[in-house]
Amino acid sequence: MIKASRIVWIFLLVSVGVSAQDQVFTRQDTLRGSITPERAWWDLTYYHLSIKVNPSDSSFAGSNLFGYQVTEPGQMMQIDLQPPMKITRISQNGIDQEFINDGNAWFVKLKEAQEQGEVRYLLVEFSGNPKIAERPPWDGGVSWERDRNGNPFVTTANQGDGASLWWPCKDHSYDEPDSMLISITVPDPLMNVSNGRLRKHEHHNNGTNTSHWFVSNPINNYGVNINVGDYIHFGDIYEGEKGKLDCDYWVLRYNEEKAKEHFKQAHLTLEAFEYWFGPYPFYEDSYKLVEVSYPGMEHQSSVTYGNGFKNGYGGRDVSRTGYGMKFDFIIVHESGHEWFANSITNWDVADMWIHESFIAYSENLFVDYFWGKEASAAYCRGTRLNISNDRPIIGIYNVNYEGSGDMYAKGANMLHTLRQIIDNDQQWRLILRGLNEEFYHQTVTTEQIENYISEKAGLDLQAFFNQYLRDTRIPTFEYALIDGKMRYRWGNCVKGFNMKLKVYINGQPRWIEPLQRWRKLSLDEPIQKVDIDPDFYVAVFLLSEV
Repeated sequence: MIKASRIVWIFLLVSVGVSAQDQVFTRQDTLRGSITPERAWWDLTYYHLSIKVNPSDSSFAGSNLFGYQVTEPGQMMQIDLQPPMKITRISQNGIDQEFINDGNAWFVKLKEAQEQGEVRYLLVEFSGNPKIAERPPWDGGVSWERDRNGNPFVTTANQGDGASLWWPCKDHSYDEPDSMLISITVPDPLMNVSNGRLRKHEHHNNGTNTSHWFVSNPINNYGVNINVGDYIHFGDIYEGEKGKLDCDYWVLRYNEEKAKEHFKQAHLTLEAFEYWFGPYPFYEDSYKLVEVSYPGMEHQSSVTYGNGFKNGYGGRDVSRTGYGMKFDFIIVHESGHEWFANSITNWDVADMWIHESFIAYSENLFVDYFWGKEASAAYCRGTRLNISNDRPIIGIYNVNYEGSGDMYAKGANMLHTLRQIIDNDQQWRLILRGLNEEFYHQTVTTEQIENYISEKAGLDLQAFFNQYLRDTRIPTFEYALIDGKMRYRWGNCVKGFNMKLKVYINGQPRWIEPLQRWRKLSLDEPIQKVDIDPDFYVAVFLLSEV
């Protein structure tokens, strides 16, 4: 019998995952999180969202014109809008439609026959006082703030809680409109900044103005935003892979000078990510940084920024290595989401890791681009202290349930480990760029991402992804040194886990292929010391040392 003499952990926190059986889901969860029959028969093509913002009483009033194509005959349509917001009227071709409310869902019984292949339009009018965000962006809703000069400062953020917190939409990530017009009316002299390009700015005689922003690419619901404040604008041009990219910056008037200096990091961010991921996905809609009152979020072509014009994340280094203070975390992280989240969007929010794991990892790639591979590896390893291993990274499907917050740091370390397995940086870069080419402007599943990487890497990675995405345990490399030989295996892992591992035996690098049964390694010289490459996110258990 082999006795355990010493345990060495690459990372210490291990806990029991929360299973689907521990969760209680309601009809509202299913209505929100699944492709219901009332959603399935129509495909979004267009939105025209028009809202009057009233800072005096914290209310919204407006309409959303839905453009859609009928993919199969249907008469009952589901529209999503969360209380206390209310739909006041729904019409098609000027004819009022009957509708009923069921919690967050509103069901419309359309009067005209919906013929397959037709493109139809439905006007939804609404009003109310939307939920106030208490801790945005983690708590979704609308923020009604004041800037330091006393001017209204109104912003929206709703990832997770849903865009239907403040506007009526088809609130499921599987379907996106092909384009969108956003028309927002605010009191003078305030300005609204939204997604896409400013098509027109109108001033009215009643002391208000309306900005019309047009998005010419598909856009996910949670990426739509409005930002109202005493903004001033400046801009420049980034010479990118697809030519000239318009970069626009909107900040509060008194922050213009510091922003002009600090936002030079935007070009550095675009340069690094175009290298790793391919061309910025929304040249047609421009790139924007917009100052807000919360830390920031990845609103498509309207990246929101509230990190105080300083490096790090709120002034701290998430990696605890020093490298995190060399760049502005919010500019890098949220801009990276233009590739993973906005261009490549998860089909179901259970697969939100596709957004957050790749972009938590993109911080590491940014460091790699400017300070080198060793620096980036240190940065990624440094984020392991942020991992909880509380529940799987993949959530529960069809009920609007995200996975663990480990989708950030653990997901990044999973991808960093995968880079080591592939052991060819050029191939790894081509895989990352290939994902953005293959799934450009698409909604995707985990399986699509897994299969693409496996195919391009030439590896069977199913057990690897099962281990890191669907299980909470850290795979453990168990080994024993006996009579100058090494016995080793994988433990604490899913069935079939057989990841190859880079080790240093007596100081010399060597690849080994552990299985879940004991294997033996003997060399010409006695094996006296074994070190595991620290860039693999695994635990190490030294059973015996003789």
